[in-house]
Amino acid sequence: MEKAKMSSYQLFTLIILFEIGTAVWFPIAIDAKQDAWLAILIAMAGGFCLFFMYYGLYRYYPDLPPMEYVQRLLGSVLGKGLAFCYVLYFLNVAAAILRNFGELLVTIAYPATPLFVINALFILVIVYTVYKGIEVISRTSEVLFVVMCLLLLSGFLLFIISGIIHTENLKPVMEEGLLPVIKTAFTQTLYIPFGEVIAFAMIFPYVKEREKVKRTGLWAMGMSGLLLALVAAVNISILGLEDASHSQFPLLASIQSIEVAGFLERLDIYFILFAMIGGFLKISICFYAAVMATSYLFHVKQPSRLAYPMGVVILLLSMASASNYTEYIQEGLKVITPYVLLPFQVIIPILLLIIAFFKNRKKAA
Repeated sequence: MEKAKMSSYQLFTLIILFEIGTAVWFPIAIDAKQDAWLAILIAMAGGFCLFFMYYGLYRYYPDLPPMEYVQRLLGSVLGKGLAFCYVLYFLNVAAAILRNFGELLVTIAYPATPLFVINALFILVIVYTVYKGIEVISRTSEVLFVVMCLLLLSGFLLFIISGIIHTENLKPVMEEGLLPVIKTAFTQTLYIPFGEVIAFAMIFPYVKEREKVKRTGLWAMGMSGLLLALVAAVNISILGLEDASHSQFPLLASIQSIEVAGFLERLDIYFILFAMIGGFLKISICFYAAVMATSYLFHVKQPSRLAYPMGVVILLLSMASASNYTEYIQEGLKVITPYVLLPFQVIIPILLLIIAFFKNRKKAA
């Protein structure tokens, strides 16, 4: 492992920024219609269960990274094969977020700039941060967390002052019953963003106060879920269900609706800052997890040396993931969720936890 330590507060800021990250960009859980906020809260409850699984494995092997205890649980050959699959998983998640970020900036701010240029500049900054290690990432998160809090507070205050929130757009609650809401929560929102916290399995061993990992993680996921539910409710309240569900970036459309005293308007910079902070932290964590997993798998003594070549891989993957934004979203819903996210975030951790339980019970006996 890298010789680094981080505080429980730094873990808290990392998880919140990671969970909010890119989820505020898109209309998540919108299939639940005006009950999107409720679907997010239900998915958050499911996310707690996933977190307990990841934390359970950490409790069994607190001093080992996942890539090593997977080999102890499954044997060298099968364990290394699974570890390599997780490297590919983290790389693909990082590439997908980078692609989303690039598409976002091309769409709303730099239509004449090639997507490759935007992605290359952004990944260059992230590569340098990952090269410096988890302590730099965690310290950066402390600063960015304060910035994000100020943005959120001032943003919601401007929404209220503008008088553009119409809570009647959230009615009727559960118009079609609870079943469609639960279906949306457990077929979509559970995996993105809550299931993505599996990346922190690579980071838990660096936390100094081990007894605070569980409480910190649950508090961070809970606050993230509440914030995302609030953002979803505000978007629908401002835009109405029809516009919120058809908007590529509903939060941006909501921010563009702000008008105070006839001069304070077109505050697109709010959304761009949200996007940059969230995208930066989320890609950094997934990228770091991929780098460290690769170093354990191939016994690389200086993991930082992998940052630049793997950064190039992520950049190329982000450009090759889909020919356009619409195609990328369709692929994500139809292919990635059932065949990638479900196994890597849910099924495999459950199996590993069961095996760890029986192996450690034998040792105790």
